[in-house]
Amino acid sequence: MHTLDDIRAYLTAILADPEVNRLSPDDAEPAWGPPLLGVSDGDDPLYEEIKKDIGPFHWTPRRIFALSFPDLTVPLGGFSVIAWALPQTAATLEDQREATLLPSRRWAQNRRYGEDLNALLRRRLAAALTAAGHPAVAPVASPLWRRETSARRGEASTWSERHAAWVSGLGTFGLCDGLITEAGKAVRLGSVVAALPLTPTPRPYAGLHDWCLHYAGGACTACIDRCPAGAITEAGHDKERCMAYIRSVAAPSCGGINACGLCQTGVPCEHRRPVRTP
Repeated sequence: MHTLDDIRAYLTAILADPEVNRLSPDDAEPAWGPPLLGVSDGDDPLYEEIKKDIGPFHWTPRRIFALSFPDLTVPLGGFSVIAWALPQTAATLEDQREATLLPSRRWAQNRRYGEDLNALLRRRLAAALTAAGHPAVAPVASPLWRRETSARRGEASTWSERHAAWVSGLGTFGLCDGLITEAGKAVRLGSVVAALPLTPTPRPYAGLHDWCLHYAGGACTACIDRCPAGAITEAGHDKERCMAYIRSVAAPSCGGINACGLCQTGVPCEHRRPVRTP
């Protein structure tokens, strides 16, 4: 496994297995559609900017690689971040679009078992790359990964899948903090850092919010209107209010699954990059 095409084929093969890509152990309906992939240089200066914004605890790719492989030295340009987005299926989107106060059954199931599959992709890809001679780590799967509190951003952690995807050309942030990709905002994200120099994916945007209709100067308030917790306003996303609703209202109604995601459906950026109109 030495190229991005190899990596794409590897992930696609896993997702093609109906025993793996399923909504739950009791439901063989697929959890995810075909993945979107992006690549960034592990030393892209944007990773240092992200660290400055989130906090000193936040890893750059080089930092988590060094922590994971302390005996290895990788030169500049010698390693990459491989990021992916897993799109929700049409059936899950349809169900979730009809929900108003609590997530749909499909969405909640996918938040648990679909994310289990995403975790499997992280572990398997890191192991396969390492076995092929390219030492790799999935930061979120590292035993060193932890949650932290950012002075500027509130709840945070040592690695952000969304920011890695943004640097890797997969999309930009919306008003609700979700990442808007070419397959929309209703996605789950993953990434692996590997000692494998790959050509970075071009970023067809300049800023954090370029694909969000609200930040583009439009009057879009769809995610504000969809949020049952009132956690999204024109000022942005209140993460504490959002998580309080999920933990105290949504999770008890979903078998303890921390799911909501109403702001990701029934909006112009649900399943595609939204088109601006004059």
